[in-house]
Amino acid sequence: MLTNPISFLERSRFSPESLQNNQKFQLNNGTKVEICCAGIITFEPPFTSAASISAANISAVKTVLLSSGVHGNETAPIEICDKLVEDLLCEKIQSKHRVMFIFGNLPAMNIGERFIQENLNRLFNDSLSTDNQEQLRAQEIKREVKRFFNSDSVTPSSHAVSTRIHYDLHTAIRESKNEKFAVYPYLHGHEYNQQQLRFLSACAVNTILLSQSPTSTFSYYTSLNYFTHGFTVELGKVKPFGENNMQSFTHVIDMLTQLITQQEPVLPVLSECPMHIYDVKQVIDKRSTDFALHFADDLPNFTGFKKGTLLATDGDIEYRTLEDGEAVVFPNSNVALGQRALLTVVPCDL
Repeated sequence: MLTNPISFLERSRFSPESLQNNQKFQLNNGTKVEICCAGIITFEPPFTSAASISAANISAVKTVLLSSGVHGNETAPIEICDKLVEDLLCEKIQSKHRVMFIFGNLPAMNIGERFIQENLNRLFNDSLSTDNQEQLRAQEIKREVKRFFNSDSVTPSSHAVSTRIHYDLHTAIRESKNEKFAVYPYLHGHEYNQQQLRFLSACAVNTILLSQSPTSTFSYYTSLNYFTHGFTVELGKVKPFGENNMQSFTHVIDMLTQLITQQEPVLPVLSECPMHIYDVKQVIDKRSTDFALHFADDLPNFTGFKKGTLLATDGDIEYRTLEDGEAVVFPNSNVALGQRALLTVVPCDL
């Protein structure tokens, strides 16, 4: 049991050897806790097995995955989740649902960098490579996520009947005209979930990007393999630990707390949500070392351009906007070869 005043995250970052893998214990309020490994911890309410409660009540228990720090320098989500974990361990709050917290790239957090050798959020695929720290961590995360979802009392057969939720929390490298936004992973023809859009709006996340192709991101991985309602959620701009204005995350913190401590969070009706929906128009990958963006390094996300505007070149290849108002998101010319260097998006309706 964690009796040391040092937080679970601090021990995971600076003294992981002090944590025993798969250590299980119970809090005074009956909550079952498991330290899966450094940076991964689960909480389970007292009665979640088929033997102890009715089938109706089992189906009311959600399975929630909250991940942060997949990029080590994206500190605000890490601080938010750290506080939730400590409040659960200290019994200031109690979860009514099965919850897993993942603090992704611990070594990168310690040096204030996005990653050590490779972008962890491009490693959630079928690869079994273990050639560097990020690849090893990706395999560890995938194993623990599989174990977590496979121990559900109810296994969903589709997104339509799923009560599994995954919010992969991030902050962006650059400023954004729409400060908080989320990427809805490609659903392979499944319907978008309106309750999830209402929840995100209650978090003050009112801009949604609809991905139109498979990716190797964490949220797509859990959505595809475990029918989670998965999202990559961008909460603002990257800042060092201790420099985040936590007041700007009040809605996010409140709704995440409601999500895990209430049977159902209080949500606005969809018609009252000021949502801005975007469709991904172009996915532009970096193919050579000659790749270059043709706009300012400090250009905010969601800046729109006229049709035909040159956005990037890659050797002899030119990438231009295909229609008026097409906007750029996640531009980054420093990615590895073969990885996404830029998205373009256009407004759309659901």
